[in-house]
Amino acid sequence: MKDMMKLSCRFRKRGFTLIEIIMVVVILGIVAFMAIPMVSNAADIQVRAAANRIAADIDYAKSMAITHQQSYSVVFDPANESYDIRVEPASSGDVIDHPVNPGAFVVDFSTIANLSRVDLVDADFDSDTSKAITFDYLGSPYHGTSAAVGKSLNTGQITLQADNFTLVVNVEPVTGYVTISGL
Repeated sequence: MKDMMKLSCRFRKRGFTLIEIIMVVVILGIVAFMAIPMVSNAADIQVRAAANRIAADIDYAKSMAITHQQSYSVVFDPANESYDIRVEPASSGDVIDHPVNPGAFVVDFSTIANLSRVDLVDADFDSDTSKAITFDYLGSPYHGTSAAVGKSLNTGQITLQADNFTLVVNVEPVTGYVTISGL
């Protein structure tokens, strides 16, 4: 009899009770319910990544201008879905070297796999046709490819889109502070 009780106790300890199984299912359901809103579609993620990259690169150009006491420009080419960073005078075509990747500092969305769906809709810096923003030696933003002309930036926006999701990278006048907002 004792052997039977030990044997039956052993079998009871090996399985899960119905309440334990229900609790696990409920917990998994709660975790899945919380994770669903965090998962965006690929287009949203790509636009956010592109906006963050542009914001970081604009900040990089600004810090280079302050550090080297020389004007640096970020020149956008919406037709080719790209932009680059140049040392002034930007018209001479002196694209700076990328600090991490070998070669020139050119970002082309169409060649970057995780940004290929992003459309660089527009880069509007006070309706300047050059689609460029230049930072002087103090880090102040100017529209166009030359800070020497003295055209202080009043408004600066880069519009990015993929599918129906749009983000705008804003550059503030005077300070050059960069923010990202949705439309």
